[in-house]
Amino acid sequence: MRTLFFYIIVCFTLHTYSQSKYITKSGSVSFEASVPSFEEVKSVNNSVTAITNIENNEFAALVLVKGFRFKNALMEEHFNENYAESSTYPKATFKGKIIQQNNKNEIEGELTFHVKSKYIKGIPITYIKKDKYIEIAGHFTVSVSDFDIKIPKIVQNKVSESVNITFVFDLESK
Repeated sequence: MRTLFFYIIVCFTLHTYSQSKYITKSGSVSFEASVPSFEEVKSVNNSVTAITNIENNEFAALVLVKGFRFKNALMEEHFNENYAESSTYPKATFKGKIIQQNNKNEIEGELTFHVKSKYIKGIPITYIKKDKYIEIAGHFTVSVSDFDIKIPKIVQNKVSESVNITFVFDLESK
């Protein structure tokens, strides 16, 4: 229900302020929690919704957790059932602001995943605006413990505590 409400708000907001809003429903978020000498723990989600308002530099993204795809189907199943618990916690969100100063672009805001939130600041981004398009891309690292995700002892040496997150959004004016 909250997801539906989010989409209704996004659509209404886009219609009302179309000149300053940019949106995508096909953004990409990937993460990697691999450790050397073990199987790669890496996934990508290519159906992420993101919106930005260039008037006030607000930015928001919504990730449906079950949208992450792994090379190994069993790893995907374990991720959804044991780590992300995606049936109980179906989405991750980021709400923040783009900061543009001194020829540098950064983003900061609150990342919410697994019902836990962490404020992240100083994420360097590329920010390219062309005609009716904006590309925003960057990466940052979080710890699984920040989101109360427990790594079982049996695989503790095969999965990193640090997770590298990469994002790319090609947003279009509506």
